[in-house]
Amino acid sequence: MMAQRPHSVVLGAGLMGRLLAWRLTQAGHRVEVHEAGQADAQGAAARVAAAMLAPLAESAITELSVVRMGQHALKAWPQLLAELPAPVFFQQQGTLIVWHRQDAAEAHRFHQLLQRTHHDLPSLPAAQAVDARQLNSLEPGLGKRFAQGLYLPDEGQLDNRQLLQALLQGLQERGVALHFNSPHNIDNFHPGEAGQPDWVFDCRGLGARSEWPSLRGVRGEVIRLHAPQVNLIRPTRLIHPRYPLYIAPKQDHVFVIGATEIESEDVSPASVRSTLELLSAAYSVHSGFAEARILEIATQARPTLANNLPAVTCPHPRLLQINGLYRHGFLIAPAVADCVMEWVHSGIHPLADRLGMAFTAQ
Repeated sequence: MMAQRPHSVVLGAGLMGRLLAWRLTQAGHRVEVHEAGQADAQGAAARVAAAMLAPLAESAITELSVVRMGQHALKAWPQLLAELPAPVFFQQQGTLIVWHRQDAAEAHRFHQLLQRTHHDLPSLPAAQAVDARQLNSLEPGLGKRFAQGLYLPDEGQLDNRQLLQALLQGLQERGVALHFNSPHNIDNFHPGEAGQPDWVFDCRGLGARSEWPSLRGVRGEVIRLHAPQVNLIRPTRLIHPRYPLYIAPKQDHVFVIGATEIESEDVSPASVRSTLELLSAAYSVHSGFAEARILEIATQARPTLANNLPAVTCPHPRLLQINGLYRHGFLIAPAVADCVMEWVHSGIHPLADRLGMAFTAQ
């Protein structure tokens, strides 16, 4: 006689909640999801993101554990996306780093940080210095504005909103019970007891602060532009001492531009100053942005722990809290999900130990 399917409840339907629910249903679990917001993920930090998959570039501002998780996830994304029922834009043509001449010292410091990462993790491709001619070959037009840059091979990006929708569609097609406008917390469940789910996974981000007091929000601001005159192919980052910038090209000449990181949970509209700085910096990279059309200016607070690193805790048997993905959600989410699934299947977490992710279990 076939054993009964495990019953799992996922709290939160942002990136981590949807991805973990998808992995659980693939593993044969009977899954239900409770989300305080609506199906369109309007309140999720994952909706306001560039979704760049850039472990080496991010190593300049984070720990080696996040880089390892990013490297693991970058290998996992193609297969994961191939299993979804709807297409998701995915690209892995590297990252370009550029800077204006007056910021050469800052660029040198940045390059040193990347070299240190490559020394500590040699399996990660090293940054390659490129001159104006090579820049122009990679991205026609940039060589006229920048004398030199760095090329980071193999890094990638995806379309965050397409991914959220594809995961939702996949969960619907697999019969997952999706409960939107349904706020719950971990006190509402007692996994393992009679009439209760076998597992509970708390992926609520900032919504879990009552159970995880060290959580805080870090404000991010992004601008989505439609720029038919800009033909950038790969994510491009501008080094600047005050407002470093990223430009992530999506399909159909849509570009996601951002950089702002503010220690605040305020998600009110972006200020005139930050908007002007972002758009001015984008124009300094490519003059074609002058005629771009602003599709959206969005803000959101990213769930962040004290050390800016993700963590999984298991305060009670069969109850896992997953949080603190900060600005690295798309970069590391598959690695975090793999660590969680390993624990569910085996009760041990060697992958988390190998990647350096905090995993606290009773």
